Parts: sequence; C-alpha cells; structure tokens
Amino acid sequence: MMVMTAKVDMKKIMLALAAVAALVLSLILLLGGGDSTQTAAPAASNNDARVEFLKTFGWDVTTSPVQSSQVKIPQETSEVFDRYNQLQKSQGYDLSKYAGKNVMRYVYQLNNYPGATEPVYATVLVYKNEIIGGDVTDTAAKGHIRGFKMPQSGTSATTASAPTAATTAPTSAAAATTVPQATGNPDTAR
Repeated sequence: MMVMTAKVDMKKIMLALAAVAALVLSLILLLGGGDSTQTAAPAASNNDARVEFLKTFGWDVTTSPVQSSQVKIPQETSEVFDRYNQLQKSQGYDLSKYAGKNVMRYVYQLNNYPGATEPVYATVLVYKNEIIGGDVTDTAAKGHIRGFKMPQSGTSATTASAPTAATTAPTSAAAATTVPQATGNPDTAR
C-alpha cells in the first residue's frame, strides 16, 4: 500500500478563491446581470419621494397632492386602457403587470408647464411603495395626456390625445376605481 501526502498552503488557497470570486463579480457587473433596458421602479414611500421624482423631470410641483385615492388597474383591457398603457410603456412602465391590483393614485399640480393656460396635473401611480406609472395632463380644451418628460416649447412629441369624457367617464362606483380617468379638474373628473 502506498500513501502520498501533500503540503497545502492555506494562504495560496484563500488567494485563489478570492481571485475566482473577484472574476465572477466582475463578469456579473460587466454583463449587467440582466436586461439593461428595464429600469427599476423608483421608490415612492412618502410624499417627499413622489415630489422629488417629479422634480427630476424639471417640474415645479405643488408639494401636497390635490388628490389621492386608491384605484384598481383593470383586469380586462379595453381600447382606452391599451392607449393609456402604450403611454406607460413609452416611459418604461407596464400597467398590465398590475391587472386587478389596487394601487394608489396621487395627483399633483404642476406650476411650470410650458404655455399652460389651464391647470396641469401630474398623476403618479404607486404600488407597494414603488412608482409604476403615471402621466401629465393638460386640462385645457385642446390639452393632452403625456408622459412625465417635460415637453419642449412648441413640440407635441410623446403626446397623446386625451381620452374624452364620453369614453372614460365613470358610470358606476366600480368604474370610478379604474385607470385611466377622465381629464379635467382632478377633484371632479379624475
């Protein structure tokens, strides 16, 4: 019977393991660990966080919401919901992932919308303390619903025609809890 022995240098083993761990970590960071086009939902655990979120787009925001309510994302899609969700997708959000869920809706008045003649409101949708979508609504007669990005003066890029009250006005208490809501004064129409 033959017995072989080997002397193991623990210091060299630990250095080799540290080098392998550093290599794995650098590969994860280099490759991004996943889909780089998907953005993490911004945290919105309190009013200050929601206001700061809107300010990142250049908005001057009235710091208290003019309205907050719980709304339900529709379980079944409709033409109006699909149009609204297209706007959300253009911003990196997708409300279809929240179908049937109750979310919080916070509405803030914006004070610096370019060329505004009527009030303009930002709606922020929040689920489990994360912003999952929203819009900016110009309540003027020819106003638009658009994404959070501030428009350039005189351009209409990324705007969408505002759904009319006839297509979005709540007809029952259940309908009043779905998004999107009608445009206009958020205290009466949203």
